[in-house]
Amino acid sequence: MNRLFYLNHSAVYAHFTKNSKDFVVTEIPLYEFSGEGEHLILKIRKKDLTTWGMLSHLSEVTGVKVRDFGYAGLKDKDGMTIQHVSMPKKFEASLEKLNHQNIKILEKNYHNNKLKTGHLKGNRFFIRLKKVNPTDAQKLKEIIKTIKKEGFPNYFGYQRFGREGDNYDRGRDILEGTVKERNKKMRNFFISAYQSHLFNLWLSKRVEISKLFASFNEEELFNLFNFPKEIIKKVKSQPAFFKMLPGDVLHHYPHGRIFICENLEEEAERFTEKGTTITGVLPGAKATCATGIASSFEKDFTKECEPYLSKMQGTRRFAWIWAENIESHYKEDEAQFEFSFTLPKGSYATVLLEELTHITNFN
Repeated sequence: MNRLFYLNHSAVYAHFTKNSKDFVVTEIPLYEFSGEGEHLILKIRKKDLTTWGMLSHLSEVTGVKVRDFGYAGLKDKDGMTIQHVSMPKKFEASLEKLNHQNIKILEKNYHNNKLKTGHLKGNRFFIRLKKVNPTDAQKLKEIIKTIKKEGFPNYFGYQRFGREGDNYDRGRDILEGTVKERNKKMRNFFISAYQSHLFNLWLSKRVEISKLFASFNEEELFNLFNFPKEIIKKVKSQPAFFKMLPGDVLHHYPHGRIFICENLEEEAERFTEKGTTITGVLPGAKATCATGIASSFEKDFTKECEPYLSKMQGTRRFAWIWAENIESHYKEDEAQFEFSFTLPKGSYATVLLEELTHITNFN
């Protein structure tokens, strides 16, 4: 997956499968619904269905076209997920015909607007690990303490890249023109996987750089990177593991705007306090680019797609995030370790799980 872990512990053995008992995702809405309006808001619990599969079934039952449903985010097929869906209020009575063992409407509400992609604060996750011995359970608790304090790299998870992990290759081929994809939705999907792949490569490199700054002295770092010695000193002295560089594109965390890092010491302190975070680029014509030293590392991974920037919109993504409200519980008699946590939208619970256990073959 081209990802480098930032923690250095040995692997923690655990058994995990994505099923409705051991993996639960609960969507956190961006705002409270008004209670009135032309859009019916459904809080739906689904099991072992993609969001698209759920919407297709709802369409068959109600007569509402799939494009007229609104949703804040696509959820995993495997496991239990709770999310909100909007549909035209005038079709509400048709829901009485809904009878699907894996779809249950938990609540109804109303709102003035259709739900749109991104209209969520984040997601709450529950994960149950099995076959965990007491020693590894204690180890997990200590690792969780570290991640709670320091955060972790916001890689794209394996789900982004398809069963064989090579969706990004097709995306690159589409941009190069060697492969044709007539379906616009699939075309955008594959190109997005390619952007995500480049982001993961860049982020893994930045994690590597941060490890080097933690391991070597200033003179050795000067020989490695040839940065000005004053910059070496400022980066080395940063309290956070993930090192900020001059010219990084930062973002107020968890909400706000992006801006360029100009005062390294001041912004590094705000990053430590979780007031800002560093972002990585998803290349495209409209993406803000890093400057200075940070730009040189960014371009190492974006230069290959420069001829195709006009074919991609582009944006920035949090490179480093923090899991909030982490809770854990070990059931020694059953050798099960359960934990819950909240992540910002677009982040992957499996990435956190892999950082915890250093196991990458859960899929």
